Amino acid sequence: MASEAKLSHTAAMILQAIHAGFVYGFSIMEMTGLPSGTVYPAMRRLERDELIRSHWENQAIADADQRPPRKYYKITAAGRTTLEASRKRYPLLERLIPTEEAKSV
Repeated sequence: MASEAKLSHTAAMILQAIHAGFVYGFSIMEMTGLPSGTVYPAMRRLERDELIRSHWENQAIADADQRPPRKYYKITAAGRTTLEASRKRYPLLERLIPTEEAKSV
Protein backbone atom coordinates (compact mmCIF):
# COMPACT_ATOMS: atom_id res chain seq x y z
CA MET A 1 0.00 0.00 0.00
CA ALA A 2 1.35 3.42 -0.83
CA SER A 3 2.42 5.56 2.11
CA GLU A 4 0.21 8.39 0.90
CA ALA A 5 -2.90 6.23 1.21
CA LYS A 6 -5.63 7.97 3.15
CA LEU A 7 -7.01 5.96 6.02
CA SER A 8 -10.45 6.39 7.46
CA HIS A 9 -10.56 7.91 10.92
CA THR A 10 -11.45 4.46 12.30
CA ALA A 11 -8.48 2.75 10.64
CA ALA A 12 -6.16 5.55 11.75
CA MET A 13 -7.39 5.19 15.35
CA ILE A 14 -6.76 1.45 15.25
CA LEU A 15 -3.26 1.92 13.82
CA GLN A 16 -2.52 4.54 16.47
CA ALA A 17 -3.80 2.21 19.22
CA ILE A 18 -1.57 -0.64 18.01
CA HIS A 19 1.39 1.75 17.77
CA ALA A 20 0.64 2.92 21.35
CA GLY A 21 0.86 -0.65 22.66
CA PHE A 22 -2.73 -1.87 22.59
CA VAL A 23 -1.90 -5.01 20.65
CA TYR A 24 -4.86 -7.37 20.79
CA GLY A 25 -8.47 -6.93 19.73
CA PHE A 26 -10.20 -6.38 23.06
CA SER A 27 -7.59 -3.86 24.25
CA ILE A 28 -7.96 -1.97 20.96
CA MET A 29 -11.75 -1.94 21.40
CA GLU A 30 -11.40 -0.64 24.97
CA MET A 31 -8.95 2.11 23.97
CA THR A 32 -10.83 3.33 20.93
CA GLY A 33 -14.38 2.76 22.17
CA LEU A 34 -15.17 1.07 18.86
CA PRO A 35 -17.31 -2.10 18.72
CA SER A 36 -15.96 -5.47 17.61
CA GLY A 37 -17.99 -5.30 14.40
CA THR A 38 -15.96 -2.24 13.45
CA VAL A 39 -12.53 -3.16 14.85
CA TYR A 40 -12.05 -6.68 13.51
CA PRO A 41 -13.05 -6.01 9.88
CA ALA A 42 -10.84 -2.89 9.90
CA MET A 43 -7.90 -4.89 11.28
CA ARG A 44 -8.39 -7.52 8.56
CA ARG A 45 -8.19 -4.74 5.94
CA LEU A 46 -5.10 -3.23 7.61
CA GLU A 47 -3.47 -6.66 7.62
CA ARG A 48 -4.45 -7.29 3.99
CA ASP A 49 -2.86 -3.94 3.10
CA GLU A 50 0.29 -4.97 5.03
CA LEU A 51 0.01 -2.09 7.50
CA ILE A 52 -0.15 -4.52 10.43
CA ARG A 53 0.88 -8.15 11.05
CA SER A 54 -0.64 -10.63 13.46
CA HIS A 55 0.23 -13.82 15.27
CA TRP A 56 -1.61 -16.07 17.70
CA GLU A 57 -0.38 -16.35 21.25
CA ASN A 58 0.87 -19.71 22.45
CA GLN A 59 -2.01 -21.89 23.67
CA ALA A 60 -0.15 -22.73 26.90
CA ILE A 61 -0.04 -19.04 27.86
CA ALA A 62 -3.76 -18.65 27.29
CA ASP A 63 -4.46 -21.88 29.19
CA ALA A 64 -2.39 -20.67 32.15
CA ASP A 65 -4.53 -17.52 32.27
CA GLN A 66 -7.72 -19.59 31.71
CA ARG A 67 -8.84 -17.68 28.61
CA PRO A 68 -8.91 -18.14 24.86
CA PRO A 69 -5.70 -17.38 22.95
CA ARG A 70 -5.25 -13.79 21.81
CA LYS A 71 -4.29 -12.66 18.35
CA TYR A 72 -1.58 -10.03 18.71
CA TYR A 73 -1.05 -7.24 16.18
CA LYS A 74 2.07 -5.27 15.32
CA ILE A 75 2.40 -2.24 13.07
CA THR A 76 4.69 -2.69 10.05
CA ALA A 77 7.13 -0.17 8.57
CA ALA A 78 4.53 0.68 5.92
CA GLY A 79 1.97 1.05 8.68
CA ARG A 80 4.18 3.51 10.57
CA THR A 81 4.66 5.58 7.41
CA THR A 82 0.91 5.57 6.76
CA LEU A 83 0.21 6.44 10.39
CA GLU A 84 2.54 9.46 10.17
CA ALA A 85 0.61 10.71 7.13
CA SER A 86 -2.68 10.08 8.96
CA ARG A 87 -1.55 12.15 11.93
CA LYS A 88 -1.35 15.15 9.61
CA ARG A 89 -4.88 14.45 8.40
CA TYR A 90 -6.21 13.78 11.94
CA PRO A 91 -4.20 16.08 14.22
CA LEU A 92 -6.00 14.99 17.42
CA LEU A 93 -5.10 11.34 16.91
CA GLU A 94 -2.06 11.41 19.18
CA ARG A 95 -3.98 13.21 21.90
CA LEU A 96 -6.77 10.65 21.79
CA ILE A 97 -4.37 7.70 21.96
CA PRO A 98 -0.93 8.85 23.17
CA THR A 99 2.14 6.69 22.72
CA GLU A 100 4.77 6.34 25.45
CA GLU A 101 7.00 8.78 23.54
CA ALA A 102 4.23 11.37 23.41
CA LYS A 103 3.45 10.94 27.12
CA SER A 104 7.05 11.73 28.08
CA VAL A 105 7.15 15.00 26.08
